[in-house]
Amino acid sequence: MSNVYTIAVLVGSLRKASINRKVALALAELAPANLKLNIVEIGDLPLYNEDIDAAPPAAYSTFRQQVSASDAVLFVTPEYNRSVPAPLKNAIDVGSRPYGQSAWSGKPGAVISVSPGAIGGFGANHHLRQSLVFLNVPCMQQPEAYLGGAGSAFDDNGKLSEATRPFLQSFINAYAQWVEQHKKA
Repeated sequence: MSNVYTIAVLVGSLRKASINRKVALALAELAPANLKLNIVEIGDLPLYNEDIDAAPPAAYSTFRQQVSASDAVLFVTPEYNRSVPAPLKNAIDVGSRPYGQSAWSGKPGAVISVSPGAIGGFGANHHLRQSLVFLNVPCMQQPEAYLGGAGSAFDDNGKLSEATRPFLQSFINAYAQWVEQHKKA
């Protein structure tokens, strides 16, 4: 039997009813039995400031512990101005400090960008991947995941559309294999 891996899921949109959060929850439902996806909240993290990191706020410590305790990371993000939303970038910075104690290092990762627009957050997806290279997060390269036209991915009751399900299922299955192959020993 395979190991069960805990996945820290970071959702770039802070809205509770965001399409990105809905996608994260759908991925949790579609995930194979060897993945346990947990959304790690980022909205209460103070802006990263090295001055306050000498005596880190509880939110920093809790966040770092949650990411450190996970086996892998999954980012579900919209695109804001051809990049990731500020709260997600802040979370990346908080988790990467103090220097030499990054919570991210070596954790298998993946990115899915979600947008009502036609290009599915392509810019945010690739901008985030640049940071992940520096953070030593081996990021799944294929299948790339850009969910454009995401406004139609769910019905009025929040149920995942049958047209979108195969795409998300394929992505999460590939990610499960990626985690299995690249998990931190």
